[in-house]
Amino acid sequence: MRSLFRFLLRNYFLMMFLILEAFSLVMIVSFNNYQRVTFFNSSNNFTGAVYEKFSSFDDYFSLSRTNIRLATENASLRKQLQMRIMQQEKYPVNRPDTVDAPVYVFTSAKVINNSVNKQFNYITLNKGSRQGIKPDMGIIDADGVVGVITNVSPNYSTGLSLLNKRLSIPAKITKNNNIGSLVWDGESYNTADLREIPFHVIVNVGDTVVTSGFSNIFPEGIMIGTIKKFDVESGTNFYNIKVELSANFNTVKFVEVVQNTKRAELIKLESNNVGE
Repeated sequence: MRSLFRFLLRNYFLMMFLILEAFSLVMIVSFNNYQRVTFFNSSNNFTGAVYEKFSSFDDYFSLSRTNIRLATENASLRKQLQMRIMQQEKYPVNRPDTVDAPVYVFTSAKVINNSVNKQFNYITLNKGSRQGIKPDMGIIDADGVVGVITNVSPNYSTGLSLLNKRLSIPAKITKNNNIGSLVWDGESYNTADLREIPFHVIVNVGDTVVTSGFSNIFPEGIMIGTIKKFDVESGTNFYNIKVELSANFNTVKFVEVVQNTKRAELIKLESNNVGE
């Protein structure tokens, strides 16, 4: 014990210096947007590697549950594939002279860090620029929308979770195609708010909410959730709609990163409308 006290006394000034340096770095990163972005970009490789080690350790103990989930997802994908084959057989389309390149390309990734208990939650994936991941790509899993990529390093990427109040997703109610914006309510990882739906629209509990396709990030029809409850916002002509999210953010592990191969073309075209 005496040796420990002697060591602490001998290195007191060095330890105080390191503590103050760390505190200063935290304050700078927390309260300055530019420094925060720079820090996250430069530290993605290191923190990504650390998160991946912890994730691998956790995977060992949750392997059985993961296998069950993957089997369920594979069954769902096989069902969708079979339905598409049946549809093509029923309504064949002959295009002998053309080969349509896919508008959306999907890259599988694993979640190695994720938060659900903050106002601004982020998600970290084990894929980066070397695997073709770029900012402004969507993140989905078998259950629905998860988030949007914001920063990448060669082997890792981070993104805004849907549980982040800075993220807004163009959404629609499937039964009537009415368009609104989905924003997290900051209350629970199970729910979000669907806004801008006019009160003359017929809305019911249980109605399905999906991506509208009115963005260059997500394709149309990706599941978001179902309407849990609603009322009319006082003093406005719009509903307050609470949506129960389909994705389970507390257990999300395997995701798909969505790349819109026509995104650059769309942005360039739509930029011509600015100021008109």
